[in-house]
Amino acid sequence: MVRQKASKVVIIGAGMVGSTYAYSLMINGVVSEIAIIDPNQERLEGEIMDLNHGISFVRPVSVYAGSYQDCSDADLIVICAGANQKPGETRIDLLSRNAAIFRSIIDQIKAVGTDALLLIASNPVDIMTYITCKLSDFPRERVIGSGTVLDSARFRFLISRNCHVDPSNVHAYIIGEHGDTEVPVWSLANIAGLRFGDYCPVCSRPCAKPFSKEEIFNEVKNAAYQIIKGKGATYYAIGLALVEITESILRDEYSVLTVSSLLDGEYGLKDVCLSLPCVVSRAGIEQKIQLELAPEEEAGLKHSAAVLQEIQRQIRFESEVNENE
Repeated sequence: MVRQKASKVVIIGAGMVGSTYAYSLMINGVVSEIAIIDPNQERLEGEIMDLNHGISFVRPVSVYAGSYQDCSDADLIVICAGANQKPGETRIDLLSRNAAIFRSIIDQIKAVGTDALLLIASNPVDIMTYITCKLSDFPRERVIGSGTVLDSARFRFLISRNCHVDPSNVHAYIIGEHGDTEVPVWSLANIAGLRFGDYCPVCSRPCAKPFSKEEIFNEVKNAAYQIIKGKGATYYAIGLALVEITESILRDEYSVLTVSSLLDGEYGLKDVCLSLPCVVSRAGIEQKIQLELAPEEEAGLKHSAAVLQEIQRQIRFESEVNENE
């Protein structure tokens, strides 16, 4: 019997998202090696120590403070690093600083050489995925953003709560930007194969209040703001979402996930990273699935792309100005 190759994940960034992902990955049992890289050595050593104290409660796994050399034989490199916004700082200023951080990270990954896939979790994830594509020169299928995987999970949860069914029986996607211009695909949402619009009339359970698509979508779109207001940051659900993507990659599952990737003509869109349902395997993004969207949904997707492309243009402009000073 041929043993499956042990899987190794390198996590860059030991902040709340990176450390929560490492913890979720450790207890999931899908990998045998987790190397974590962070410039804050004191924080990193504390996280490594805390994780290792739980090793006896999970499947065998090695968790340690790594270096960029660990990327050379990694199966997956997950980037969770990035700067926090300073008071008075614009979004473009923040993006420009994060672009500089990513340039340093990608340069060090390229210096050691790797066949790993790159998974981006840092926000704004679509822009950071685009920057990674341009800096890394990796094939587009090997650069994946976490995209709207979490947004779609929030969408399904809220529909399931409203309709009193298990979330696993709800099939619905959020596409486009992971952010304010994201698009809910109501036209294709279904519960156990029944189109959403056909489900409510045949449902025998009374709703607590009249159903509102707008309220559900606004709750999805504004969820992160509400969580940040309450506890300062979001990290549990995105940590689990990253594990879901990791499993599909390392187990070669061919799962359909709304990850962010560089488009090449889908819906007439190019040179922008945003989320569409994609078949994800160990090779990366095997296929992007073009849905038959309602006209207003396709218009929303194109608006989302236009907003992201304008931000990309501004970042390039800012970079050119800084280089010339």
